[in-house]
Amino acid sequence: MSDKNCELIAKSIGGQAVIEGVMMRGKSTYCMAVRNVNTKEIAIEKEDVKSLANKSKILKMPFIRGIASFIDSLVLGMKIIMKSATLSGLDDDTDVKKSKLDIYLENKFGEKLTDYIIYFSVFVSIILSIAIFMVLPVWISSFITKFFEISLWGIGIVEGFVRIFIFLGYILLISKMKDVQRLFKYHGAEHKTINCFESGDELTIENVKKHTRLHKRCGTSFLIIVILVSMIVFMFLRTDNVTFRVLSRVILVPLIAGISYEIIKLAGRCDNIFVKIISAPGMALQKVTTKEPEDDMIETAILSLKGVLEEEGTYNEK
Repeated sequence: MSDKNCELIAKSIGGQAVIEGVMMRGKSTYCMAVRNVNTKEIAIEKEDVKSLANKSKILKMPFIRGIASFIDSLVLGMKIIMKSATLSGLDDDTDVKKSKLDIYLENKFGEKLTDYIIYFSVFVSIILSIAIFMVLPVWISSFITKFFEISLWGIGIVEGFVRIFIFLGYILLISKMKDVQRLFKYHGAEHKTINCFESGDELTIENVKKHTRLHKRCGTSFLIIVILVSMIVFMFLRTDNVTFRVLSRVILVPLIAGISYEIIKLAGRCDNIFVKIISAPGMALQKVTTKEPEDDMIETAILSLKGVLEEEGTYNEK
């Protein structure tokens, strides 16, 4: 395989930390490796990637593909988190009695119940995210500007900084939780393993440990870019009408997601001074959202990545 093809394959690899494991995603397959907390054995699950972009050429167009990719990530992310909870053995509580509602829903929807739960969870997540990170900053900034003489341009800037403060506060708050800290270690294992593969090193625990836990294509970087792009876009929507500001923020969420996706995609392909500047905030925040992993965590990440590469015919033992 040529170096150019290897580079293209490396750039197409993404991943996500899950409960007691790591999921790696390639162009057509994802593989999840999860360690059972009771048996200490690692379970491997592979499945074809079902992408919205494959259903229509329109969804593959620049900016629009970012929206489709964002929805894909939310659905897949929720699905694998639920699966990892089962594989890890953390939800094996046989003493929990099912409620009448649980029994009714299982009888009503059967095997499709899980899918419905996933889609409902994604819908609720999107609504909450828009409410907290798009709408709430509008109301807070409007309250702040009542006490100061701030121009319409300034209102957009104040709103942007409020949004950044809320996001950073949220990340710092959850980072104190024990379970989240463990998840951040798996996040670090995911990044270090991908960096090892992209550098051309053999996928071993010792080699992976040598690499950085930061990565330009991380979802954390994407979220930071979303916030920065929204700040720039909303600066041009100058109005002191709170209702109009709230509606504009909600309506323009897809556009902002599309622009942010193209920026993060560019950052993954290039390595110039412009890319380093726009990647810097996300890379800095990853020092909080990733932690140095333990050897057994790296092992799950390696198995997950090898699983994807083997399925897509792109892995050879050195």
